[in-house]
Amino acid sequence: MNNSEKKRMNGEAEEENEEDVEDEGRDAWERTYTDERSWEALEEDESGLLQPIDNKAIYHSQYRRRLQSLSATSAASRIQKGLIRFLCVVVDLSKAAGEMDFKPSRMAVIAKHVEAFIREFFDQNPLSQIGLVIIKDGVAQSLTELGGSPEAHIKALMVKLGCAGDSSLQNALELVHDTLHKIPSYGHREVLILYSALSTCDPGDIMETIQKCKKAKLRCSVIGLSAEMFVCKHLCQETGGSYMVALDEGHFKELLLEHAPPPPALAEFAIANLIKMGFPQRAAEGSIAICSCHREAKVGEGYICPRCKARVCELPTECRFCGLTLVSSPHLARSYHHLFPIEPFTEVSARQLELSRVASKTCFSCRESLLTPGTNKAGPCAACTKCKQYFCLDCDIYIHESLHNCPGCESRRITPAAASATMS
Repeated sequence: MNNSEKKRMNGEAEEENEEDVEDEGRDAWERTYTDERSWEALEEDESGLLQPIDNKAIYHSQYRRRLQSLSATSAASRIQKGLIRFLCVVVDLSKAAGEMDFKPSRMAVIAKHVEAFIREFFDQNPLSQIGLVIIKDGVAQSLTELGGSPEAHIKALMVKLGCAGDSSLQNALELVHDTLHKIPSYGHREVLILYSALSTCDPGDIMETIQKCKKAKLRCSVIGLSAEMFVCKHLCQETGGSYMVALDEGHFKELLLEHAPPPPALAEFAIANLIKMGFPQRAAEGSIAICSCHREAKVGEGYICPRCKARVCELPTECRFCGLTLVSSPHLARSYHHLFPIEPFTEVSARQLELSRVASKTCFSCRESLLTPGTNKAGPCAACTKCKQYFCLDCDIYIHESLHNCPGCESRRITPAAASATMS
């Protein structure tokens, strides 16, 4: 090896060391943009203007990976899912939540995505209830009781935003245990902890509290915003939950939304029970009655319990007087798709779509063209494994997340006689 090659290798090593030093000095959000190097994806058109970046395919691939992992887990384990969930969301608002490695701060990122999670949770679980708990100054505080109103939970969380003091994981577990251990056996008791701190300041032995939660059949899951902690991992292993650490804001959002669909319930903890439910009628306009939820006089609002005739504000809920579970028929209908979910569509490449014998290269659902505008080349799409119809990426996501029915399969169920009767 001559001197020129040695100098060149030494120069490359010095450049790598300088890059490592620069990476160590950057924050997490800066390293994300540096690693992705998103500016390299920019392209110019014929006139020299920058073309907009199409992130639809990237987002769709991430969605499909999450959907396939969930379906594979359910199919492999052959376990049922709980449709009536009682979830306590524990938000760590200690001084660690004020760290700015997540922009603008951990607390702001948590508040933003918890709001979206609450709405998504009630959209996917209309028969379930949520309660909010915050940790601040070493004390766990119940922010909202278990209920089915997303607006009430979001409003209460936004009012109490503010980080201070240390975090106490044991106090939070004791509080959620006292709240959830009274839940009937048909309800699935879950705890989701959003933990920012790297330590916990507890008044007693937290291992005893973990065993108490395990005995009460509480499924505890933790999403960390800093480094991994042994006590959090041990908690999740003992109670059958999941423990993940968010790398950035996008990863945190993805981890949080994974808890929105009903988790698989082990057979030994999922005992089949008959549940008495009441379908209340809406109160007449102009009628005045005292609401059993807030104990306030309200005019023409709420529903009337069919058993004891008490007034409640929202559904689903449990009557404060007779204990009857009150729901509406749309709630039951929206929960039905979890029992028979749609299988993930198979991804179809542009080459496969061009070689297919389909006459019209259009989406079966929205009737939009599957060809890329301007080039008339086939773009990526998805196909149903049963009816073999092709769907665009947007319709694939809409069918699995909102519609929960395949238009191609449903159209096959219409008999010719019914179709002719409809046309006539």
